[in-house]
Amino acid sequence: MADHTTLRLMELLLTAEIVNREETLGIADLTPACRKAFSIGKNGPDLKRPFIVSNSVAKRALGIDEAHNLVKSNPFIGFDDFGQRLSITALDPAARWFLERGGRVQASANPVLAFYYEKIGADGIAYKAAVEANPRYEDSRAFLEPKIEALKIVSEDIRDALGLVTILAPEEIEESFESFVATPDQLEMIGKIKVAVANREFLKNHQIYQVGRLLFVGPPGTGKTSFALSLARELHMPILEARLSMITSQYLGETSKNIDRIFEIAKRLAPCILFIDEFDYVARTRDSDDHGAMKRAVNTLLKSIDQISLIKSDVLFIGATNHPGILDEAAWRRFDEAVPFTVPDIAMRQAILESITRTLRIIPDLSILAARTEGFTGADLRLMVKEAIMAALIEGRDEITEVDVEQGMLLVDRRNALRKTGWIGA
Repeated sequence: MADHTTLRLMELLLTAEIVNREETLGIADLTPACRKAFSIGKNGPDLKRPFIVSNSVAKRALGIDEAHNLVKSNPFIGFDDFGQRLSITALDPAARWFLERGGRVQASANPVLAFYYEKIGADGIAYKAAVEANPRYEDSRAFLEPKIEALKIVSEDIRDALGLVTILAPEEIEESFESFVATPDQLEMIGKIKVAVANREFLKNHQIYQVGRLLFVGPPGTGKTSFALSLARELHMPILEARLSMITSQYLGETSKNIDRIFEIAKRLAPCILFIDEFDYVARTRDSDDHGAMKRAVNTLLKSIDQISLIKSDVLFIGATNHPGILDEAAWRRFDEAVPFTVPDIAMRQAILESITRTLRIIPDLSILAARTEGFTGADLRLMVKEAIMAALIEGRDEITEVDVEQGMLLVDRRNALRKTGWIGA
């Protein structure tokens, strides 16, 4: 059995050798670690062969000093002193050595290696399965970054507007539907969007454009932002997150221009999700006493929504509001679907607690804890568990007790009470 560091180095060497031999393999077959090691993807998806593994590449990718010393006794590895390059001198025996020394898990997860091992008939290693499990290049920051850089040279206005949004590639998003407890309404919406994405050309050919403009409605802490992020990861789309309170400007006319620019960025980065939080900050009723610039901003926002579509523009638009009652009626009409996010009931609280604590050692009965936390949002439950974890760690424990959970509940109660009372001056 070889040590883990040696296996990682051998994986890199085998990947380089196989890719150099097999012209049919592309960037989708490289693991994220290998893309990074060989600096692939930053300037497009084309592979520039040959791949070379040197001591400096091993140092940068694996943190290994003098990597050739790790494999100098391996008869299938060559080393060029002048160029400080390592190479596979005999692929078949080197590949067998890798499997026999504990590399089967890596071989099954690396599409390049899986391609080779399946080709030579190694049992239990499937190329298709490795490709399906491998993170997509299109989900990576390396794929997204050139598109963002190209936007910066479009105009100074677009470059400035990029500072008003947070742009995340799917690989950067931690939230996922594996840990998100969704309601039946939310699950139904996910299904509709997936069907629309899969049948986009059909819908376009039949001029069915009113798809993919969603309004998330619910109080703070009920998962609107987490759901949008999870959806981006599920659909393999980057997400642009903007808050309308950040877009508004003290300079007359700038708010409308900022709105235009953000929608333009979304169109240029498509396919993507444009998620606008605090949607009610601008899109409030025009019957209010807002000044003319704000009313123009509402009109600009409505016009921008009209010009964007999952079917036409490949942009899924999501607005989120805590205050649906103050939304302009025309804004309501722009959305294909309003998706409710409510304070969870006891069953959902238990499911959320089970998800949050699935990797923890916890003594309290979660069904009892769910009953005791009536009125808690998902965010409240996460805060409670976080505080319980900290209380345990402070005492040198990794097991959460009833006392730890009590401390977490008290923190949430104090926080919510403070929010309701507001600021009291001295």
